[in-house]
Amino acid sequence: MPDGDTKQPKWDKSNLPSRHVSVGPERAPHRSYYYAMGMTEEQIAQPFIGVATCWNEAAPCNISLNRQAQAVKIGVKAEAGTPREFTTITVTDGIAMGHAGMKSSLVSREVIADSVEVTMRGHCYDGLVGLAGCDKSLPGMMMSMVRLNVPSVFMYGGSILPGRFKGKDVTVQDVFEAVGAHSAGKMSDADLHELECVACPSAGSCGGQFTANTMACVSEAIGLALPGSAGAPAPYESRDAYAEASGRAVMELIRRNIRPRDIVTRKALENACVVVAASGGSTNAGLHLPAIAHECGIEFDLHDVAEVFKRTPYIADLKPGGRYVAKDLFEIGGVPVLMKALLDGGYLHGDCMTVTGKTIAENLAGVVFPTDQDVIRPTSDPITPTGGVVGLRGNLAPGGAIVKVAGMKMLQFRGPARVFDCEEDAFAAVERREYQEGEVLVIRYEGPRGGPGMREMLSTTSALYGQGMGDKVALITDGRFSGATRGFCIGHVGPEAAVGGPIGLLRDGDIIAIDAEAGTITVELSDDELASRRSAWTPRQHDFQSGALWKYAQLVGDAEKGAVTHPGGAAETHCYADI
Repeated sequence: MPDGDTKQPKWDKSNLPSRHVSVGPERAPHRSYYYAMGMTEEQIAQPFIGVATCWNEAAPCNISLNRQAQAVKIGVKAEAGTPREFTTITVTDGIAMGHAGMKSSLVSREVIADSVEVTMRGHCYDGLVGLAGCDKSLPGMMMSMVRLNVPSVFMYGGSILPGRFKGKDVTVQDVFEAVGAHSAGKMSDADLHELECVACPSAGSCGGQFTANTMACVSEAIGLALPGSAGAPAPYESRDAYAEASGRAVMELIRRNIRPRDIVTRKALENACVVVAASGGSTNAGLHLPAIAHECGIEFDLHDVAEVFKRTPYIADLKPGGRYVAKDLFEIGGVPVLMKALLDGGYLHGDCMTVTGKTIAENLAGVVFPTDQDVIRPTSDPITPTGGVVGLRGNLAPGGAIVKVAGMKMLQFRGPARVFDCEEDAFAAVERREYQEGEVLVIRYEGPRGGPGMREMLSTTSALYGQGMGDKVALITDGRFSGATRGFCIGHVGPEAAVGGPIGLLRDGDIIAIDAEAGTITVELSDDELASRRSAWTPRQHDFQSGALWKYAQLVGDAEKGAVTHPGGAAETHCYADI
């Protein structure tokens, strides 16, 4: 705790990690490095705060994070802390989509979490403010926070502004679907070019309730981000004020010794699930929430997520299933308004601690639900009475599967399988219209191990919608779907084909039945027939027999448990924060 003059507090570092690199005569060599960077004795004596961003020039999602990091550092300094900025990687899904680059996307979540961990460990930082933009960088950053368990604040970099095309708001989802329309002769070269030029007009992450905005909502619901910080679009200067406040907040957390695992409890994870379901969020939350829980040592898998989804009303009319974009949600009050509706309806645990040092209920006490808008409905008048995301299980997916039903009218589907052993083959068949209405397209060997990397299938699903067939076929995969995917698209089918799961035993013409109301996914084959096929099944070798993807395939577990790569918090003998 600091003592003395509040303008120049003295910190007792005896219980802080940075004592190992800054305190005592034996640390003179370490301090010489700090002097080399212009640090003063006072700064060296203060807590060291890692300010981690995923800034890069890969995509608009991350391009503004460097600016926001500078504001975080101002906040840290204002509260007598010493910020130390560093960056980590991202793989941006919009650019990685539709080709082998997408195999690196989920892998990047682990690399982000691992790289933040080793940077913090190596330099003995006392706290962490993490800023993220792209899909996997949000859970990756939050995973590192609960893994390290030093006082931490998460902040989203903000969403992109919507584009305008022919008088309508558009997002990158519309461009992906336009590719299908173009291939079907429904869109001209000129219109496709005009759309691609206007769809993404600013810095920021994808503008619908896709994975980035879903996990941004999670950051507030789970308590790791300041209330309201997820809302403002990336270009808005108000993001800098939230960044500065996040820097101040982490210092208060150090003073009060409030750590991420005090915040991310099972009840907090349930709150996060509620917000995902109520907003029609990305199916990827069914992968990322179990992974965050795993870092805390909490048992919380896809089936636990699905149970919460089942009892949660869908109330936010957001794209891709609805009408509105992230900017519209921000303009009516942002995530706090969504959470207020859910709290008033009895769907949130209001007693969960947050990074403000207050509970969810205390944070929302002054929020008034606006009645002059239709972006978010009250829970008494939901769009549908159950969540916009549904868990499935059956003999085709004993380990579970997940589907986004937000905006869907038809919740049952039955048809013959058309089987593909990789996404490229499926996309080529869709482009050539080599499929029939009523079929269930199966894309397998795209799971965490089999891909490796568990690719998203947005290019294929968007092409189907662009061809006007999005509600006339179903698609199942042991890979993933983008948060921008819509239609009867079932992902995370487990066990995956690469380990002999039932999806790997399917043949063209097998009848598959899906019921998103009952939560079932089955293939109409007898147990004996499945057993016979399994006895004849042999493993396949993927194309990545060295490097990062090979390493990932050796370590990664089932999607059902979050596709994690290490034993997690339950196996710890000590925690970094306690070194």
